[in-house]
Amino acid sequence: MTHFLLIEDDPVFAPVLARALTRRGFTAACAATSEAALASLAASPPDAVVLDLNLAGESGLALLPPLRAALPEAGIVVLTGYASIATAVEAIKLGATHYLAKPATVDDILLALAPRTMPAEAAAAPPPDQTMSVRRLTWEHVQRVLVEQGGNVSATARALNMHRRTVQRMLSKRPVGQ
Repeated sequence: MTHFLLIEDDPVFAPVLARALTRRGFTAACAATSEAALASLAASPPDAVVLDLNLAGESGLALLPPLRAALPEAGIVVLTGYASIATAVEAIKLGATHYLAKPATVDDILLALAPRTMPAEAAAAPPPDQTMSVRRLTWEHVQRVLVEQGGNVSATARALNMHRRTVQRMLSKRPVGQ
């Protein structure tokens, strides 16, 4: 039986996801902080981890190296409400198996952890014809440059040859639709 560790600070989402996994025959433990996650990891090593990217203001990415070191074979799915290419690349580099944007269903998570269980028709389906809008591409580019500059807004503005306030306004907005 597969044991999940859900590292999620949302007091509503975590128990709902745990119940949904339990109904499907898995076991699940929840942790709301980095410390609780590492303690749970030591008490009962999981087979799979679902990690929120934002844990009460701290980055879930910081947990990826210790998780990967302790669980070299486990599947680790990073969930986020603010997906960007920059954070997806960083998560994969740090050891995540998959990166999903919220709202993600239990089926999405299970498919991410076990792609071989995906139906052959779904795997053979062609990619969508939609391309990203210019606004979305711009937002993704600013996010990537921000990560390259170590989160420094002033350095990001210089690298993009933009005014710092303009970059701050762009960063304060939610990601635009596709």
